[in-house]
Amino acid sequence: MQQFVEECCAWIKDRVKDAGAEGVVVGMSGGLDSSVTAVLCKKALPKATLGLIIPIQSSPVDTEHALLVSKRFDIDVRILNLERPFYEMLAILESTEDKIPVGNLKSRLRMCVLYYYANRDNLLVAGTSNKSEIGVGYFTKYGDGASDILPIGSLLKSEVRKLGEYLGVPEPILKKPPSSGLWPGHKDEEEMGITYDEIDAYLSGEEVDEDAKKRIEDMMKRNRHKLESPYIFIPSASPI
Repeated sequence: MQQFVEECCAWIKDRVKDAGAEGVVVGMSGGLDSSVTAVLCKKALPKATLGLIIPIQSSPVDTEHALLVSKRFDIDVRILNLERPFYEMLAILESTEDKIPVGNLKSRLRMCVLYYYANRDNLLVAGTSNKSEIGVGYFTKYGDGASDILPIGSLLKSEVRKLGEYLGVPEPILKKPPSSGLWPGHKDEEEMGITYDEIDAYLSGEEVDEDAKKRIEDMMKRNRHKLESPYIFIPSASPI
């Protein structure tokens, strides 16, 4: 664990230096992935890590957990409540009963704020996606999937949890069910219909039952576009 932490922190500092940036900004949801990412960034850049807590119909517990991490690790944080602009946008847009587009709108609004601060203060956005999420494409395109660096992108969810224990992330965060907070009561595993343990096993080359395998492979196929650059049309002849 210590070797990973040291190498990751050095990597974060190198990425910031190479970009000519002043530091990093990370969205802190009160969940495991964002907490571990924030702690790694703080260790790498003690005086140049900014955490943003951006509640939109969020559970008060999530904000409490994010503040708990910021206090324990002395991370500079700001709370920016986006519920008013969120509701104003919903009033303008065509209404829908589908949770997915509404939930993804929240994620994209949060990312707008992160990149605003990144632009304003010359920071890099530290993403919080892990290898399990990236592997099946479980993230919002141009939402939480948008970032400049991914400190824990090489770690399976189970590995992130172990790293969180090693770093001293508070116990309530280590034990809470994973959630992207896309709607009240949202749980990642309920939405996906599979567990992170099953995803981790599949990505590690272990056997999983046929139903889980099919769900995982369907997700990977359906979400492949999230991991690729936009397709560019190449004409057969010069357009000029």
